[in-house]
Amino acid sequence: MLPRYPVLSSWISTGPAPAFVDAVLRLGAARSSSYVCFANVHMVVEAHRQPAFGQVVNRAALVAPDGSPVAAAVRWFGGPSQPRVAGMDALPLLLAEAARRGQSVYFYGTTPEVLGAIEARIRQELPTLRLAGLHAPPFRPLTAEEDAEDVARINAADPDLLFVALGCPRQEQWMAAHQGRVRACMLGVGQAFMTYAGLEKRLPAWARRLWLEWAYRLWLEPRRLWRRYLVTNSRFVWLLLGHAASQLGRKEPDPVA
Repeated sequence: MLPRYPVLSSWISTGPAPAFVDAVLRLGAARSSSYVCFANVHMVVEAHRQPAFGQVVNRAALVAPDGSPVAAAVRWFGGPSQPRVAGMDALPLLLAEAARRGQSVYFYGTTPEVLGAIEARIRQELPTLRLAGLHAPPFRPLTAEEDAEDVARINAADPDLLFVALGCPRQEQWMAAHQGRVRACMLGVGQAFMTYAGLEKRLPAWARRLWLEWAYRLWLEPRRLWRRYLVTNSRFVWLLLGHAASQLGRKEPDPVA
């Protein structure tokens, strides 16, 4: 697996985007019941604030630096220079490479309308991709029977990759709870469903390089996201400053596999 370096309490996987794509597809081909997190500032802060959630994140086979600040913080915490590997960018790359390798995919989460748009795009742009299934569970906690039915449905479809969009931290907790039950590599990609479906636009690349994507999403959903971005981003900066002060003169950390 890819080398990992700490950012606060989270161990972030490092490497270029093609290395992440290859590692994920290898996990899928092995039918490894594993999961992949895409860590933005919100996830890293919540993992630091809630040790139980931190364990969920750190048990993932891969933790990609989804946010530009998280990617930059890898270097600030003593790791290598690391590019951002966002779920929104990784999803189309993974689908294209899965089609090339003959591997299958399944989508779990969001709404039937979003899943329908995803399927339409795949049928048009990647006609050889093996689409094993799509399912939108209800927006409420499932009963044990419903959950068992979903697991049985996914395993019967036998996908290599299972893309999950239930929102953070619900999707990460769902993947961790289903490790050992779902025979696929699970990836929590959240909002990437909406952008891949063409139902939500992204900022231009130049604006993303300036770390402005959080401001754009806050403008789109102010009532839902104001606390996450204004409070959580400020806490992230404060925690980074505290860590920097505590590490003065110390040796840089070694990576873990």
